[in-house]
Amino acid sequence: MLNLMKLELRKFKIMGYIRGAVIATLIIFGFMILVSYSPKMNGINVFEDYSNVFSKIGVLVRVTFTIFAAVLLGRFVIDEFNHKTITVLFMYPIKRHKVIAAKLMVVIAFTFLCIVASTIILSTLYIVVNSFTHFVSDELTLTLVLQHAAKSGFYALAASFTALIPLYFGMRKYSIPTTIVSSVIMVLLTSSDGGGFSLNDIIIVPILLAAIGIAVGYMAIRKIDQIDIR
Repeated sequence: MLNLMKLELRKFKIMGYIRGAVIATLIIFGFMILVSYSPKMNGINVFEDYSNVFSKIGVLVRVTFTIFAAVLLGRFVIDEFNHKTITVLFMYPIKRHKVIAAKLMVVIAFTFLCIVASTIILSTLYIVVNSFTHFVSDELTLTLVLQHAAKSGFYALAASFTALIPLYFGMRKYSIPTTIVSSVIMVLLTSSDGGGFSLNDIIIVPILLAAIGIAVGYMAIRKIDQIDIR
């Protein structure tokens, strides 16, 4: 399985996607600074404390990389079926299940690592910048950092599996746009902030979505033998 995953990484030149993830992280950081700085000029604090900062970073990162995962699914899976290149892989003496499982594992692992890495980088950069700009006057404590780390780890894991849900819609007609659009709709519904509240704040929601994502991935692997590639 690991060898198949490595082959997928080489085949699709994963460094290009890593550069994309870095650029996305920098854009999020720029947005966070802009949102913090603009109201500050008028004596208004957008973020009351570090808890609000970490929460906003978490939402932006998960939204960004959940959609990013849909792009990966489109490239790694949907596009292969679209252009029939998947038939070449199925000609090798390797079970179809393992081929598809390897592709999905790459997407899950990449999404998880990107969310974790981006969250750490953004949180650290904001803390450093805030030490000079004082956007947030709240004191940063070890307890808050540990709570943020635990919460971020949980949401990163849940989001990495939730990101598989758009695969269900994309595989129906082997459509990359459908995969991406369904991902956008999903994150808008679950992460939209209405009066400081979103569906993801209800702990059962990310757990349920992750379970659905796992089910979608499992069914895609299980039914692969029934798909006729012409």
